[in-house]
Amino acid sequence: MNQLDLNAYHTDNIFARMIRKELDCRLVLETEHTMAFHDAFPVAPVHVLIIPKGKYIKADDFFCDASDDEILDWRRVVAKVIDIMDLKESGYRLVCNAGADAGQVIPHFHMHVLGKKPLGPMA
Repeated sequence: MNQLDLNAYHTDNIFARMIRKELDCRLVLETEHTMAFHDAFPVAPVHVLIIPKGKYIKADDFFCDASDDEILDWRRVVAKVIDIMDLKESGYRLVCNAGADAGQVIPHFHMHVLGKKPLGPMA
């Protein structure tokens, strides 16, 4: 099996296909610049992925190259998902993997919002 290049954007990645509506997802929230949806393989009772609709690979790519409107929208969607999923009081974890050493497997920037169970210490 060939290792996917995580330093190049692949327009056929699963998230790009969801943005284009070629694949279904369990949508939580969608805006002009951002999508939030339930993870297909959750590791917590609440496990939502938040992605920008632009072609960004990692957090540094997104925060350096995205427009102010994209960044603000994405950050507001993170806050809205925390509210929608009722995580403010019990707590939540935000996880972003960037690159092979961090365990990133899809070359499209995304953040995991986890909650509704004790998540234990960080790695």
